Amino acid sequence: MKFELKGKDLQGKARAGVVTTDHGTIETPIFMPVGTVGTVKGVHQRELKEQINPDIILGNTYHLYLRPKTDILEQAGGLHKFMNWDRPILTDSGGYQVYSLSNRRKIKEEGVKFKSHIDGSYHQFTPENVMEIQRKIGADIIMAFDECTPYPCDYKYAKRSMHMTHRWLKRCINHLEKTPFRYDYSQTFFPIVQGSTYKDLRVQSAEFIASVGAEGNAIGGLSVGEPAEEMYEMTDIVCSILPEDKPRYLMGVGTPINILENIALGVDMFDCVMPTRNARNGMLFTAHGTINIKNKKWEDDFSPIDEMGITDVDTYYSKAYLRHLFAAKELLGKQIASIHNLGFYLWLVREARKHILAGDFTEWKNMMVKQMDKRL
Repeated sequence: MKFELKGKDLQGKARAGVVTTDHGTIETPIFMPVGTVGTVKGVHQRELKEQINPDIILGNTYHLYLRPKTDILEQAGGLHKFMNWDRPILTDSGGYQVYSLSNRRKIKEEGVKFKSHIDGSYHQFTPENVMEIQRKIGADIIMAFDECTPYPCDYKYAKRSMHMTHRWLKRCINHLEKTPFRYDYSQTFFPIVQGSTYKDLRVQSAEFIASVGAEGNAIGGLSVGEPAEEMYEMTDIVCSILPEDKPRYLMGVGTPINILENIALGVDMFDCVMPTRNARNGMLFTAHGTINIKNKKWEDDFSPIDEMGITDVDTYYSKAYLRHLFAAKELLGKQIASIHNLGFYLWLVREARKHILAGDFTEWKNMMVKQMDKRL
């Protein structure tokens, strides 16, 4: 993998770059649609390419390990071939799912024993076997196995967890050094900064992660319930330490406003289930604010879903028709809303990139944050 900076905001820390992988280039800043189980929920791969057009998508190690299972993926030749996707893929390591299964797992130095949410069977993730699983899945970018701490989190627990994540990182690297790539392309490894919302821990973790010298770095353990101001503070601290010539990935973030504010702090890559999850509940993101399409006010509004026309569905269907689909519980409604929201997220980061390169990102960002922070 290669990363090249193409420009920086004249007034702040926002950057525009290009990540080059064996499956194609990724223009940053970028949003990665979440394809948890080998599909971006509710969106056909053809529509994903033709309407949303992401440079990269994300898969989930925990879910793919349980279903369809890694031996199936290996027989298929990796996740790219299994789901017929020829662009870059990133897989997270399962650390967040381990965090979310708090009543179904036990964390020890060796790894994490957990109970499947599907059938109750017991499994164990260790730094070594998670690297092996991600080798078999075959994503272009793979993540270190870490523990994502909850919020709020006791300082002692956060510190203990952070040091264990660092020890796990060494084990991940040792295992990767012993195992070749499974397929005819290379994989890039990102370690993850932890430390909850404690400044000194974030500094320690960022310094340790930077010292590893990986080709890219991630920031984990944020967007787990903490106030946005704390998220931004931790991101700012970490980005000031992580190397400038490597891409920075803020995991699991977030709202359109969160994304713009974190781009302003120097983050390059994002993922979040929010655009598709909110779409399935009738919430649409637009440049002028959010729309709850289920509200009665849209019942006889025959204007386009979004007059900006970012995707075909925005001008092909009316708000009234989309509201009708939700009222009738038609699956097409969720699909249209998902395409719209993902299209908007990709438009947003690409506009951010244009304004970074043009040198007026800060003014544009401030204007967009005000506009998007409205309920229509």
